[in-house]
Amino acid sequence: MGVYQGPSCKICRRNREKLFLKGSRCETAKCAIEKRNYPPGIRSVVPRKISEFGRRLREKQKLRFFYGVSERQIRIYFENARRAKGVTGDNLLAQFERRLDNVVYRSGVASSRREARQMVNHGHFLVNGSVVDVASFTVREGDVVGLKKSDNELMKARFDNKKTAPVWLLMDSAAKSIRVSHVPKREEIDVPVEEQLVVEFYSR
Repeated sequence: MGVYQGPSCKICRRNREKLFLKGSRCETAKCAIEKRNYPPGIRSVVPRKISEFGRRLREKQKLRFFYGVSERQIRIYFENARRAKGVTGDNLLAQFERRLDNVVYRSGVASSRREARQMVNHGHFLVNGSVVDVASFTVREGDVVGLKKSDNELMKARFDNKKTAPVWLLMDSAAKSIRVSHVPKREEIDVPVEEQLVVEFYSR
């Protein structure tokens, strides 16, 4: 199964919470949750009580849509997290957070992860001085993500945004760069997902 390309707002309505899949639109009155805070489909049908398997599946799908990855990718991330030292759920979220497209989004350079992915795929960013055009590239502690010097002023102006970056990312507006100070911890990751249910889903 590839990356979902359908209506983003239906995902948020299905989960009854904002997943911020459409960038700044999600923070306005035009957000689908603000206008139609009920699941898509026939409203007269009474929703059934969700099973334990259904809860785990929904959390897994929520995590997958939140970061915009395929089923194959999330399985690979889970296996890597399971083999690594520490708590599997924390390791899983840390891997997602260290994706290059997510770093670009978290820094405020892009308004959504979908936009950040497009920027990366178009080769706008350097990692430690080398062009990287793979959105799933995993940054490490100490890596520096910068903008190509040949980029236009519109791209450079994105580094002057007022958005507060997470503590594990150090912004340098003058140098147009983002430095990864350390691997993010669970308390530093703002994700509306119960990662333990995702671990239980893949451990069954």
